[in-house]
Amino acid sequence: MEIRVKNASKTIKGKVVLSNINLTMQSGMVYGLQGPNGSGKTMLMRLISGLIRPTSGVVEIDGKILGKNVDFPESLGLLIESPVFLPNHTGKKNLELLAQIKGLIDRKEIDNAIRRLELAPDDKRVFHKYSLGMKQRLGIAAAIMEHPDLLILDEPTNALDERGVDLVRKIIWEERDRGALVILACHDSALLEGVADELYRIDEGKINTFCRT
Repeated sequence: MEIRVKNASKTIKGKVVLSNINLTMQSGMVYGLQGPNGSGKTMLMRLISGLIRPTSGVVEIDGKILGKNVDFPESLGLLIESPVFLPNHTGKKNLELLAQIKGLIDRKEIDNAIRRLELAPDDKRVFHKYSLGMKQRLGIAAAIMEHPDLLILDEPTNALDERGVDLVRKIIWEERDRGALVILACHDSALLEGVADELYRIDEGKINTFCRT
């Protein structure tokens, strides 16, 4: 997979939230986005995932323009902000319902995704009784369960303890080694700098610095 963001800007209610973004990203790499709250990290992730359209410029996924040739990346796993599921279903049932949309995976693969996050597929608790950390883990499981070519994780370590952070690090490396293109935004600088192959610093909607880690 190759992603090209070309001269992309986004204005919302007269405010420029992304300004002339130019990026090229490839499969088998982890790209880290670093910056303060409101800097544009989440907006850039929304742009690449097809959740918003650029005011000017384009986003291309393997040569296809988002919003013109395709509406969304064809193989996408996404966690942006806090995960939300049906409150009165178990975690597994929620993932089963999501998996029915595309029909790409079976129950065995759903169970495997749940176990990778150190949750229990047979847990009878419904989602609204999960702890914050469990909810976050289920959100990551939903993002990875279909083995996406593009994995976008926005603050995946929210509400996780040290063991959970280590688990996220391991999963990110596993997904990269599988061949996925991973985009990660995280306030945990040690985690971000430790897993990213390339790191972008974003301030006020602009990419100010770039480095290979």
